[in-house]
Amino acid sequence: MDSELKEEIPVHEEFILCGGAETQVLKCGPWTDLFHDQSVRRPKLLIFIIPGNPGFSAFYVPFAKALYSLTNRRFPVWTISHAGHAVAPKDKKILTTSEDSNAQEIKDIYGLNGQIEHKLAFLRTHVPKDMKLVLIGHSIGSYFTLQMLKRVPELPVIRAFLLFPTIERMSESPNGRIATPLLCWFRYVLYVTGYLLLKPCPETIKSLLIRRGLQVMNLENEFSPLNILEPFCLANAAYLGGQEMMEVVKRDDETIKEHLCKLTFYYGTIDPWCPKEYYEDIKKDFPEGDIRLCEKNIPHAFITHFNQEMADMIADSLKDDLSKM
Repeated sequence: MDSELKEEIPVHEEFILCGGAETQVLKCGPWTDLFHDQSVRRPKLLIFIIPGNPGFSAFYVPFAKALYSLTNRRFPVWTISHAGHAVAPKDKKILTTSEDSNAQEIKDIYGLNGQIEHKLAFLRTHVPKDMKLVLIGHSIGSYFTLQMLKRVPELPVIRAFLLFPTIERMSESPNGRIATPLLCWFRYVLYVTGYLLLKPCPETIKSLLIRRGLQVMNLENEFSPLNILEPFCLANAAYLGGQEMMEVVKRDDETIKEHLCKLTFYYGTIDPWCPKEYYEDIKKDFPEGDIRLCEKNIPHAFITHFNQEMADMIADSLKDDLSKM
């Protein structure tokens, strides 16, 4: 795709209060308020991206732009941050809705269960009930996606893509064996160390380090999260990660079976978070499912260099569904 074409694609940034937590939402396309838009131009479908951990929505902007273009710019592509993984700049207004203002704050919103309820709360307060949905979950976002389908089966989801899905045995995976002791046993040491190192660091130095790091990882864009080194955000990412290691153990076969016809699983061949044997196991248990193994050596963190390839795969899979919209 031409780089100039990507730049022409409108992306609108909002910080909202959702379930009591500041949340960054990046909206690709000209539609910024689907809930109150009653015009004939209002799209009939929303493509909704749920990130991995850390849940920085800005990392997914190039992927969202590529997908928006490949679906002929007919449907909005929105990405949401995880609760507590984004802090609004001081000069940025935090938007609220009457529905969210009256809603009860979500218990343990920065934890595994709270993050699931956070995404459901967003859909409830910002997306019309009759709007069709395509859910795209990456990594732990795949687990959230399955849980959302389980908790609210009436969600009008026509397809759900689970990319490099960490939906089982996380602590037993190669990366999980390393991450579990760090996130579960030494979490407070990480908190204190991060706070002592980062809190006194001047903002100019942190911004310089972040920009350089994002350039190296090919993640820099107009919405690069400059609060990536905020101790508050890092602590919440570590807290969520610790719960992932402890609670994402058994694959939810019942939910998968119930929604199998709308699910697409995409596993990697070089993924230390969900190794190839996890693909082989689920493929054996659900031979009729759309369960794919990557043939392009795309890594778990596909957002670093493989946005176009993943967008191509999803857009191609959606052709028949979107032609009916």
